[in-house]
Amino acid sequence: MFTLLKRVLRALPAKVHSAPPVVSKRKGEMPDWARIIATNPGLWDESVRKSAQGPRVLMATVVGGYPQFTLLESALSLALTLRGVRVDTLICDGALFGCLRAKIAGLSPEQLAAHDIGHVMCKGCQGSARAVFDSTGLNQVHLSSLLSAQDEESARHLAQTVPVDQIDSYVLDGIPVGEHSMAGALRYFGVGDIAGQRCAEGVLRAYFESGLRTAYAMRNLLDQTAYDAIVTNHGIYTPHGIINAVARRRNIHTVAWNLAYRKQCAIFSHNDTYHHTLMEEPVGLWDAMDWSPAHEADIMAYLDSRRGGKNDWIWFNRDGDSDMDGFSRDSGIDWSRPVIGMLTNVVWDAQLHYPANAFENMLDWVMQTVDYFAARPDLQLLIRVHPGELAPPGGQTVSRQPVAEAIHSHFGGTLPKNIFIIRPESKVSTYAAMDRCNAVIIYGTKTGVELTAQGSPVIVAGEAWIRNKGLTLDATDADSYFRILDGLPFAERLDAGTMGRARKYAYHFFFRRMVPVPFLDSTPEAWPPYRIAVDTLDELLPGVSPGLDILCDGILDEARPFVYPAEILGRHDLQQSEAVAS
Repeated sequence: MFTLLKRVLRALPAKVHSAPPVVSKRKGEMPDWARIIATNPGLWDESVRKSAQGPRVLMATVVGGYPQFTLLESALSLALTLRGVRVDTLICDGALFGCLRAKIAGLSPEQLAAHDIGHVMCKGCQGSARAVFDSTGLNQVHLSSLLSAQDEESARHLAQTVPVDQIDSYVLDGIPVGEHSMAGALRYFGVGDIAGQRCAEGVLRAYFESGLRTAYAMRNLLDQTAYDAIVTNHGIYTPHGIINAVARRRNIHTVAWNLAYRKQCAIFSHNDTYHHTLMEEPVGLWDAMDWSPAHEADIMAYLDSRRGGKNDWIWFNRDGDSDMDGFSRDSGIDWSRPVIGMLTNVVWDAQLHYPANAFENMLDWVMQTVDYFAARPDLQLLIRVHPGELAPPGGQTVSRQPVAEAIHSHFGGTLPKNIFIIRPESKVSTYAAMDRCNAVIIYGTKTGVELTAQGSPVIVAGEAWIRNKGLTLDATDADSYFRILDGLPFAERLDAGTMGRARKYAYHFFFRRMVPVPFLDSTPEAWPPYRIAVDTLDELLPGVSPGLDILCDGILDEARPFVYPAEILGRHDLQQSEAVAS
């Protein structure tokens, strides 16, 4: 799966630019659930009693040291209990040797390969889990208690003996353990291929053994306990991707979620990671919704705000430089001639198998695309490298395989005269630059949703969520991709009908699929970027928050979509603004 990346990256200089240090933020506020429960102990005691006979949900948090997930998951656990649900929380108690919390900045490859994660971060991770979940009084299931000595020996044996070049494709009884183990190792290193990394094989084998242990533990748990639904954050990597896969193998309803881009919002999906489901959801889910000039004005105002990121808590390139004439003078690009934009992804992010991809991976797409344009001097290619490579918000993984360096190395250090790169640290506005392009080529970026709404023709080569909506030119293989490129430059922008549908989809994507949860109070100077602003237990009852009701209802019934009807209930952020103004 990663062979082409290996070939390209071996051509890179041995010394890759170091990423700048991530600026740490102050620790956010943790919820005191015992105090909140004490505001109505009678209600809580009665809810716990009733829930013993109710549906059963596993809140598969596992990695307790990620407060951006534990905070909302603990709130969901209480809210579900108030709705008559018996909730168990799955927590890792040092049973894994590699997980999605491990980062090379805080744990060396030598330490991870030697299974020293427990000495470095497990104690703090477990302490965070206890601080959040113990005060709820709800049942916790610890991962190590689900592993027998035979399971541990089997995982150890396989992790040591499976050939390293076969690990990423290893499947255990239908569970793609190897794929998620490799994705976890890539995320740890912050690269798109582990070849050449320190202790690469040892790190991968540590993740692989952890993936196997997760699979065995989940199989044992599901042999013992019948769950109606299992909730995980991400839904990919180690361990959450494997937990999801084991559950789906047994036809158990799963829910995967993450924080959304908009403040006070989360995005949830049924039975697979949202990385997949958003490409596959039925067009009728949004194409037939009520629509008016007021709805269109709302989404266009929000898209305009995206250029500065003022309504988002996940953002890149905030308040970028929109002086495109100045950029032309500095770079030599000629706006009077056709310019094709190209938006890259971070190379390590969500490295999973996507059947619709026209290329093996993102970097393979980059290299084949720049080769194509090098032979098209009639066109200029403007590559905007993802700003998240070097300056991700919230202290996320910093990419250690810069795309710009890979492209320069590919051309021997001198770019063709018609190829231009906006580096990740550049303050040049992505939006302003793409506005000046004849068309934009993307792989997996969410920006495709915004570009189509503004009328830009978009060509999709990878797993972008705008794919399959009838709004973009979607390549299904390399041949179809290059046939699309052969048609460049395009004679015109999107027609009015297509652009109107694109705005409707953007509304659905940003206002309906991103479900508002008002008690996620934004704390931009802290990490996580929110706190649980709940003072009484009654605030988590049904009927208080439409967004919370949608999340709880969807967890309990997979026929209920995780869609907030903003076109009927109104935009949450507008409601907040009106409340402040009054």
